Amino acid sequence: MQHIIGGLLRVGVLAAAFLALLGGVWHLVRSAGDVPRYGTFRGEPASLTSIRGILHAVASLRSDAMIQLGLLVLIAVPPLRVAVSVVAFALERDWLYFMVTMLVLGILLFSLLGVVH
Repeated sequence: MQHIIGGLLRVGVLAAAFLALLGGVWHLVRSAGDVPRYGTFRGEPASLTSIRGILHAVASLRSDAMIQLGLLVLIAVPPLRVAVSVVAFALERDWLYFMVTMLVLGILLFSLLGVVH
């Protein structure tokens, strides 16, 4: 199981880096002659603030969306690693570590998906 988790971490981080690098190079090539305007702050467009919007923008071949997708993949790697650990502990019938890991996974998912106002 340690090899699977190690492979998951390597593949996840490399995929995230590849996506972000591809999007970054694509963005630089596309906007090669543009002069940046540092006097005005423009945040992310609303289309890049949700997973669905990012995937739709990637399908529309937008470079900024590819960078965002790389960041999403990078953010998703640690919770995925914990989820694989939950399965591993369940298969090993190690219920103490299973429960502790479930608690950690719950906290991670709450912090990523739960919005506290």
